[in-house]
Amino acid sequence: MAASQNNPLGVYIHWPFCASKCPYCDFNSHVRDGVDQGRWRTALLSELNYFALETNSRTVDSVFFGGGTPSLMAPETTAALIEAVRNRWQTTDDLEITLEANPSTAETGRFEAFRAAGVNRLSIGVQSLRDQNLSFLGRGHSVSEAKQALDLAAQHFPRFSFDLMYGLPRQTAGEWAEELDEALEMAENLGCSHMSLYQLTVEPGTDFHRDAIACPEEDISVELYEITQERLCDAGLPAYEISNHAKPGAECRHNLGVWRGGEYLGIGPGAHGRIRGRARTEASYRMAAPERWLKEVEDKGHGTAKRQALPRRVRAEEILMTGLRLMEGVDRQRFHDLTGRDLEDVIDGEGLARLAKAEFVEIDDTALRATSMGQLCLNEVLRHLLAV
Repeated sequence: MAASQNNPLGVYIHWPFCASKCPYCDFNSHVRDGVDQGRWRTALLSELNYFALETNSRTVDSVFFGGGTPSLMAPETTAALIEAVRNRWQTTDDLEITLEANPSTAETGRFEAFRAAGVNRLSIGVQSLRDQNLSFLGRGHSVSEAKQALDLAAQHFPRFSFDLMYGLPRQTAGEWAEELDEALEMAENLGCSHMSLYQLTVEPGTDFHRDAIACPEEDISVELYEITQERLCDAGLPAYEISNHAKPGAECRHNLGVWRGGEYLGIGPGAHGRIRGRARTEASYRMAAPERWLKEVEDKGHGTAKRQALPRRVRAEEILMTGLRLMEGVDRQRFHDLTGRDLEDVIDGEGLARLAKAEFVEIDDTALRATSMGQLCLNEVLRHLLAV
């Protein structure tokens, strides 16, 4: 498939292993008694090299190590993969290399080695600054360890971010506001320019779903969301996506590229990618089961479960769905460049008119955006926009 030469390429690398499975997690993560780091390093490099042959005329501007828990990866593996990216593709001078990490003592001991490996942006899964909440969420660290991890991140990495979760059962607005203010004070003192704040959702297949864990009522959830937006904006960290906040210029380049409909390779179990061809965008999906993926890579050089050219309308709907998560919305010109279609060719005119009148969306000559009200019920907004 011919690539779109002028657009940057992102590379996502999935490490599927965790020390334990969190009760709310529906990601492709797995617990194993032992992992052969050398074997996995070889396999990840093999799949990376395989897809580099198809895209090596491109320029890579971001690498993202996700999981799972990539901070359980040997730093030598991280270094080898980063070196391979730099050798196989042209890379931008300011290549962003993000690694997700947990704040347990065992993993923070590797921070210096990850920085030496080439990681220049760390994303830390703090999740809460209250020990009782960490216990409820099944996290393997304490608040004290989380604070130590943030201190270390500030010492070793030019950019770092941390995650918090809210909307926990019986959580009050006052409790969340207090925790959020504490987090913002830490961020200010440490020079942290990015935070991700997620409302707890109970997903099918998780322990929380099996245990019928109940999240707060809708009015409480809305209040918690509004407190989050107000506090972060006042602190100079406005939202650029529903759950992500940053100082201007400190946004996560890799994720922002995906939300804007950009191209990226997916490497590792369960990873997926989107690469534009002459006529259509190709979607690719790797096998999710780690051992099956590993065997397939060792046999064939890659662990692909499926590759398909997306119908134009399907790709247009994807870009609409991800773009409306952004405060900037769906840029008209970018949408046309990516899909060959105008926004009005894809969305339902009557649905758009109703949503605009009710102030759930805004549309002008440059973009379609979800308002703050619209982002609170984005799935419903999309249902009305795509009712054609």
